[in-house]
Amino acid sequence: MIKEAIVLAGGLGTRLRSVVNELPKCMAPVAGQPFLHWVIEYYKEQGIDRFIFSLGYKHEAITQYLDENYPALEKVYSIEKEPLGTGGAIQLASMQARDKHVLILNGDTLFAVNIAQLSHFHQGLSADCTLSLKRMFNFDRYGVVETDEKKQVSSFAEKKAYEEGLINGGVYALNLHSFLNKNFEEKFSFEKDYLEPCVATDKFYGIEQKGYFIDIGIPEDYQKANEDFALPQQPWQRATQAKIEVDKSWTLFLDRDGVINEEKHMDYIHKWEEFRFYEGVKEAVGLLSGLFGRIIVVTNQKGVGKGVTLLEDLKLIHSNMTGAFADAGGKIDAVYFSSDLDENSPHRKPNPGMGLQAIKDFPAIDLSRSIMVGNTLSDMKFGRNLGVKYTVFLPTTRPDVALDDAHIDFTYPSLLHFAKSLIV
Repeated sequence: MIKEAIVLAGGLGTRLRSVVNELPKCMAPVAGQPFLHWVIEYYKEQGIDRFIFSLGYKHEAITQYLDENYPALEKVYSIEKEPLGTGGAIQLASMQARDKHVLILNGDTLFAVNIAQLSHFHQGLSADCTLSLKRMFNFDRYGVVETDEKKQVSSFAEKKAYEEGLINGGVYALNLHSFLNKNFEEKFSFEKDYLEPCVATDKFYGIEQKGYFIDIGIPEDYQKANEDFALPQQPWQRATQAKIEVDKSWTLFLDRDGVINEEKHMDYIHKWEEFRFYEGVKEAVGLLSGLFGRIIVVTNQKGVGKGVTLLEDLKLIHSNMTGAFADAGGKIDAVYFSSDLDENSPHRKPNPGMGLQAIKDFPAIDLSRSIMVGNTLSDMKFGRNLGVKYTVFLPTTRPDVALDDAHIDFTYPSLLHFAKSLIV
């Protein structure tokens, strides 16, 4: 997942002078905090652990605030001696980046993008740049982004009155190697001199995101931001479903590949030596073990049915997996797998056979107090067919799945994010 972000925070805030005086736009006070505070808090929560702040106008006010209020935050400053435009600012800040792919954010806009989904979508398509798109209705403040059936950007339409359209939300996943190889001048616009001219030649993709969006660039939206952030729960939390509450009477069903461990693209995990836990998943299972009465893994394993994975190797994988969780303070109560090749087999997800067997083995399971967590729609349909209370989707390997699909109740970037949401 992308872990590093460049935050463009050099704006003057000209249109906000009537309400924020001479402050840089990102430092405009919103519900008692600089707006930049809310941007940082959301993206920290999403897993960004290194920030490159691109600064210009009155940068001393920003660096002082960050140094005093975020001493432990891993951060560096890229300071323009004169305005370089959005493209020039990104180009300069890129010199301090460590990773091949970075997130580009605006310090005066908060778009609650699912970074795990954006990261997998972007890197899975080997994109040069991926735009986070927001669907808007009855607007004339923004242009729209048009994409084809493969979600590749085909054009950028001008600002005018639209009844509906996807706008550029200002959050990008950017391949720095591709971007820096363009050899731009020192001053240029990211949108006008990179995105629009290169749309026909470069691999630009757009992915719709449904999270909270606010741009404080005009007084009306600045006032709305103050109202939104003054409420007890953050806007990005209110934009999702209500918090799940569980206790020891609840059962958690987990898929394996893509939830607990990394999938092998177009292949199977054949041996324990190939098994790679996702970062944070042992901590997650430890937390979940303290919350749920039972944790049960249900996994399709066609490799055994095809004869390419040995049954004894699969059993060793599961034995070592549960042992590793136990060593880390977690507990898996049972692992059920289906090696059936027939898609209609009652034991193969999305059919509920493995769950029904678990109910026979654990009569205390109450489906009205059960949750299914998976990374495919098949997992979500399994949960529905079994009759669990909630389904939880992790977009770790299927970033193209529509998050508003009727089979999905909740979405989290990872199992650890889900676990932590239950104890907040």
